[in-house]
This record gives sequence, C-alpha cells and structure tokens, in this order.
Amino acid sequence: MIAVVLAGGKGLRLWPESRQTRPKQLCKFVNGKSMLDHTIDRLMTAGSSRVIIITNDSLLPGINELVQQRSDKEKIEILSEPEGKNTAPAVGLVLTRYYGEGEDEILGFFPADHHVLDTEAFIDSVQRACMAAQNGHLATIGISPSRPETGYGYIEKTKWEIGEIPGVFSVNSFCEKPDPETANSYLASGSHMWNAGIYISQAKTLCDQFKTHLPEIYEKLILGFDKYIDSYPLLPEISLDYGVAEKSDSMAVVPANFGWCDLGNWNALAEIYLPDLKNNVCNGNDVLLIDSNNCIIKQTEKTIVLFGVDNLLLVESEDLVLVADRNRAQDIREIVEFLQEKKRFDLL
Repeated sequence: MIAVVLAGGKGLRLWPESRQTRPKQLCKFVNGKSMLDHTIDRLMTAGSSRVIIITNDSLLPGINELVQQRSDKEKIEILSEPEGKNTAPAVGLVLTRYYGEGEDEILGFFPADHHVLDTEAFIDSVQRACMAAQNGHLATIGISPSRPETGYGYIEKTKWEIGEIPGVFSVNSFCEKPDPETANSYLASGSHMWNAGIYISQAKTLCDQFKTHLPEIYEKLILGFDKYIDSYPLLPEISLDYGVAEKSDSMAVVPANFGWCDLGNWNALAEIYLPDLKNNVCNGNDVLLIDSNNCIIKQTEKTIVLFGVDNLLLVESEDLVLVADRNRAQDIREIVEFLQEKKRFDLL
C-alpha cells in the first residue's frame, strides 16, 4: 500500500495552538510529537511502501521541515495543492500519478490529525481493507461508536460480509451528523459506525469512480499532473465522501475499534488524556486545580492555578491565553473569524 496523508486542514477549532502556519497536524499534543509525525509512524508500521503527504503551498515550509528531520524521509513525498479544494480534488492529484500505468497500486487515504491508541488493531483493519480493495472495492474503515456522538457522520453496514474476507461488510448508507435522539438510535443499532474519513482502493477503482461520479475532476486528472495543477482553480470544492463514497455501489466497510479519536476541538483532549476524578483534563506539567470541575487546560510555560471554576477551557500558547466556556469548544472558530474581521492577523 502507498499511504496518502491528507494534511491540508486548518484546525480552526484548536486555536490558539493551531495557527495558519502551524495547523493542528503540526502541533505536538501527544508525547512531544506532531499529529503528522504520529500518523506517518503508524502508516510505516502498517507496512506502507511509501507515504505521500498532500498539503497546500502555505503549509509547505513547515511540512518540509518536519519531513527533513525524519530518518525515513527518502520514503516520503510531498505534493502541494495550489489552493485548498477539499478531499476529492486532493485525491485526484494523487491519481494523476497512477492513471494508465500503476493502476493496480493500492492507495490508502488517511487524515493527518487522528489519534490511535491500538496500533496493532489499526494495522489489522487496514490489512482487511486492503484485501477488499484488491477485490475491486472502495474500502473504508468505520469506528465502532462508544457514545451517541452528534459531531461525526455515520456509516451503516449491512448484515452481510463480502466474499471470503472476514470482518468486511457491504455499506447500506452514509448518514449525516445526527441529532441526539438519532445518535442514540445509531448506538443501539449495532450497525452504525463513525465515519473516520479513511479510504483504501486500487488506483483503477478510484479512477473509475471519479469517471462515473466526478467527471469534471476525472477529465482533468487524465491529462497528467502539470495540466491538473493548472486547472485546479476550476475544480469543484467537494469531499471524497460526498463526491464519490456516498454514490458508489462498490463500497465496503471494515468495522474497527482501535482507540480512535478525531482531534477536532479542545474537548477531544478528554479522549487522549485521562480526566481526573472531577473530570478535569490537563495537558501540561504545572497545573494546580482547587475546587474546580470539568475543565480542560493546555499549559505550556506558566504555572496555571484554577480555583472554584467549572466548565472552563484554558489554553496557554506562546503569545496569548484563551479562556472560554468548555461547552463552546465547538465554536472556537468564531474567534478566528472575529480576529480576521478585526485584522488581528498577528494572532492567526
């Protein structure tokens, strides 16, 4: 498998740690390593022959620097989009390399900002997906839900396994982010999984899917890399989920449970770091909590003391401190929009 890491996201909900030139995939939330480094490590351990990182021109310097510091840098290639166009055009960029020749290659597409606790279980899921891909399927990995989550899309599997591959099922439907009542029904059903945005396929299968469902991208990618880049401003801004997966009759899903977390906002730290008895989550070495409950703290240099506060989000970065209601963690991107309006580009 050639692993493709999608690393062009902005991570606005993780401001102020995530910035324009250092988005969340370059931030060091776990064990002093960036999310992108952890992702590359995991994919190399899974046996990837090569890793391709897809990013954009504004992030290229930071990602180049990260790759140059790695001992396996000769196995890593970086492709840069002229502008962010969501995941389907990014996948098309890779397919320009494999249209015609190399169509039997297995390509795996992975977000750069996921946290995985059980690498062995992750590898097993990827291997099952690769077997499905070799049989002509566009395979995805669905995460068995542990709670009625309303912040993720869902995949509904059928009851039937595909062919001779154990633990691989056909897909019944893709489901939008649900309301709380629907999320509870999904959890109880046993057939719904979180959509992790991971896709594994032979290059020729993906090319055929683009030809059928996204002909406006397919017509450009078959012209080759350089002409595809030139046409980038004309490409539709659409995700692989909406553009291909939800319409495809070739989908297969591998239900998985490998301690997965999408680091989408500050509340996700509670899935990486164990909360204390009062449900406080601390990322830092010098935090003192007194009569405080249900708080999230990201500490960098200064000692932080919380006294008599609940439901607080406090993030210390190199140049500012964010204090917010933890219940508004999903809305942090509104701060970024406010700063843009005020032209405080120094804080972005």
